Amino acid sequence: MSVHFFGIRHLSPAGAFYLEKFLDSVRPQLVLIEAPSDFADTADDIVRAETKPPFAILAYTNHAPVRTILYPFAEYSPEYRAILWCRENKVEFRFMDLPSDVFLALYEKRIEEEMNDNDEEKIGENTGEEIKISVYDKLDELSGEGSHDTFWERTLEHCADYESYREGANLFGANIREFSEKTGRDLEETQLREAYMRGCIRSAVENGIEDIAVVTGAYHVEGLKAWETPEKMPELPHTDSLHTLMPYSYYRLSTRSGYGAGNRAPAYYELIWESYRRVDPSFTANAYLSKIAEKQRENGNAASSAQIIEAVRLANSLAELRGGKIGNTPALRDLRDAAETCLGEGSFAAISVAVADTEIGTKIGALPEGVSRTSIQDDFYRLLKDLKLEKYRTVTAQDLRLDLRENLRAKGEKSAFLDLNRSFFLHKLRVLGITFAEPRISEQDNATWSEAWVICWTPESEIQLVESALRGDTVELAASFAIKETVERAANMSDVAEAVENAFLCGMPTAAGYAVSALQAMAVDAASFEELAKTAFRLSAIVAYGDIRKADSSPLIPILQQIYYRACLILPSSCVCDDNASQSLSGAMNQLNSVELAQEFLETENWLNALKEVARRDDLNTRLSGFAAAVLLERNQMTNDELKIEVSRRLSKGVPADLGAGWFEGLTLKNRYGLIARLSLWESLDEYIRSLDGEEFKRALVFLRRAFADFSAGEKDSIAENLGEIWGLNGAEVSEIVNAELDTASQEQIAALDDFDFDI
Repeated sequence: MSVHFFGIRHLSPAGAFYLEKFLDSVRPQLVLIEAPSDFADTADDIVRAETKPPFAILAYTNHAPVRTILYPFAEYSPEYRAILWCRENKVEFRFMDLPSDVFLALYEKRIEEEMNDNDEEKIGENTGEEIKISVYDKLDELSGEGSHDTFWERTLEHCADYESYREGANLFGANIREFSEKTGRDLEETQLREAYMRGCIRSAVENGIEDIAVVTGAYHVEGLKAWETPEKMPELPHTDSLHTLMPYSYYRLSTRSGYGAGNRAPAYYELIWESYRRVDPSFTANAYLSKIAEKQRENGNAASSAQIIEAVRLANSLAELRGGKIGNTPALRDLRDAAETCLGEGSFAAISVAVADTEIGTKIGALPEGVSRTSIQDDFYRLLKDLKLEKYRTVTAQDLRLDLRENLRAKGEKSAFLDLNRSFFLHKLRVLGITFAEPRISEQDNATWSEAWVICWTPESEIQLVESALRGDTVELAASFAIKETVERAANMSDVAEAVENAFLCGMPTAAGYAVSALQAMAVDAASFEELAKTAFRLSAIVAYGDIRKADSSPLIPILQQIYYRACLILPSSCVCDDNASQSLSGAMNQLNSVELAQEFLETENWLNALKEVARRDDLNTRLSGFAAAVLLERNQMTNDELKIEVSRRLSKGVPADLGAGWFEGLTLKNRYGLIARLSLWESLDEYIRSLDGEEFKRALVFLRRAFADFSAGEKDSIAENLGEIWGLNGAEVSEIVNAELDTASQEQIAALDDFDFDI
């Protein structure tokens, strides 16, 4: 009877290659692999030809809040190569670690305890290598490499034979185990795991299996060698959970993404794996530097063959200097330094993009159709195929523009409304919080029939999709449930209006009807002007979709009318506020003005009468009175004579300077070019400023400075021309003075006025 231990690092090309050699040598009857024991049902899918690494097994609780743990595999993962070897050689294998439902239960317990202890320490994924960072810091210091990853790579990834790798990995794990300072829950979990794995080994031996190979993390080898000693397992916690296979990405495997058991350069490590497969130690360096040069050329930078040759020579020389022996294979540290020197001309910034592409890469895995374990995943991938979006499932962000109008040249209805159905699908994902696609909004995209999206697939998107399974079996059912949750949790009317908008954007009339009913019930309650305006703006946008989204928005019209009329009624009283509140209120006024202009069924006079009242009253916030006047001017509801009278009244010596300047600031918030063209306005402002004494001028200056702060240079030039005409001066000379940079002392003096208390 023999039990053979092979210690590995979870993403080690050398470990994967030499493990196959080791298994060929010992020819075991059974291979025990460190992974949750309940993952055995994924084995058939893992070894299918259509399964392309990287992929991961995701375990998750089937109750809220959803907790997840991940077990990723690359093509060069030793565990993955062990599984393939067993299938090819018809040898039995078993997973021997704690079941995933136990891991998740321990994870939940840890979170609960840390929350109770008010511990703010970040809770990471369960990786099986939770060694305190201080141990690795010490290793970095002793190795002289600046990084334990470089030490591992130079010492073990470029080993000459599997016995050297096996002995070195086991020794590395034993030393880390000896010097680690693990305490508390981490230590308890490690001891529990190792006790469980020892039990699996004993069970196999007791059942008559004579030759067993144990594939485990190098850290656990010493802990598993005591498998012959009988021990009693404590009662294990469990939680309701499921697990599924999912595609993964090289970026997510990298330590840059935060994955603790990853490596810093998954794509580079694939080159090492290929080097072993080719039995060509020089392949890694040649391929790495050639790819850097290729990426440099793709990015428009020069990279010659001579530079590549010099970089290879330099990398080999650096390896000899740092490795201490001739013929030492260059490590990533050597290769990157050589690339920076020869291809980046001494600047890492010059090759940083090429380095990221070469070391981390954009590779993602693939699974056979139907492998996903949750129905919502199956529905997602089916829709991805039906809507011809499969090409966008990459880790490189891509733009997608949609035309929601019917394509009259298409042969069938499905093709005619392809972009519309794509929009429905992407909005459902957005509502679910699945970050596969994000809407891109710009000032140029004003048409209701046009949408722009940025699409990028990440493993997080898959996890978010799995978590959404608790809301429904399909994407549509889950999105409908999410909208229902939003309505039930809504604290105000605008939140419900957002749910209504999302239902229409998702093309779900049933969910829209539910949200509309809730909004109608809430519309009878009192609400602030800002909330009414925000709600009206959302509803107006939905009505504006018209027939584009094939949804009946007519039930929204009476609600929108009711909200609009109430907003008009309460606007004047809402304008009794301070300057801080006026900022949000002017934005709300602008929204309601847009709503009235967009919808013909709204009574215009109600809104104009409210604006006129705000514009003429002296007891309201003057900034808002000025803004109301600006809206009326823009809509041709105030003549030049009326404006001149209002300016003379607001900007007169008897009016406090801050009130007059505040009114002028509100006036400049809209239609500036229209205001600039009105010479009478600038004549009145000139007369007002001339009438102020020194202290009044200082007070007015603070507000006028704020009013003109975001005027463009072109707008200031136009104002200068007006002033030049009023003063009888050359407009260009006035513009030069107006736009001239103040000296530092003058700037400090004016800035100091902002905080000056004029009432003292």
